[in-house]
Amino acid sequence: MTATRSRPVGYAIWLIIASIAGWWAAFQLTIEKFALLENPDAQLSCNFSVVLQCGENLSSWQGSVFGFPNPIIGLTAWVAPIVVGVALLAGARFSTWFWSLFGLGITGAFVFVCWLISQSIYQLATLCPWCMVTWAVTIPTFFATVVHLLRSGALPVSSRVRTAAGRLMPWVPLASILAYAAIVVMAQLAGLDLLSEVARAIF
Repeated sequence: MTATRSRPVGYAIWLIIASIAGWWAAFQLTIEKFALLENPDAQLSCNFSVVLQCGENLSSWQGSVFGFPNPIIGLTAWVAPIVVGVALLAGARFSTWFWSLFGLGITGAFVFVCWLISQSIYQLATLCPWCMVTWAVTIPTFFATVVHLLRSGALPVSSRVRTAAGRLMPWVPLASILAYAAIVVMAQLAGLDLLSEVARAIF
């Protein structure tokens, strides 16, 4: 197998695309946060309705879990997957300890996003547009990273598990769609008409 063929090109490209989208969403939320700090009554560009808005999320304690605005985490954290994706395309090979730390970081991001989703739907009763962009890229990034770690041998698993994981990567998009569907169902059951609110904002 050649070096080029052994590179996880698809995974690397996804890391770059997802990270750019996630970083941009964090950047937009940071701008909106600055606007709120300057004027608490400011009309934010991401506020489309009572349900579809980011103002409530940014002003809540959930929006600053660690004592500073959550978007700052995105501005810094999304840089790492971009670097890893570019490095993989360039042919870089990372040690097991690096992949373990990277996987731990992606898993932490996934858990944090799942918690934010639950807080947004069940506590704040709002759907933040830029937050949803973050959700949309974090979920498949987590699935793809877990599969990659298993298939590449970065995690101590048997060859049978590695082979099985290698066949799972094409199913990541479907798994992500099912996760999105679960979020929609959660929002609907909570009384938030997600689909109609998004359609209204677009059209």
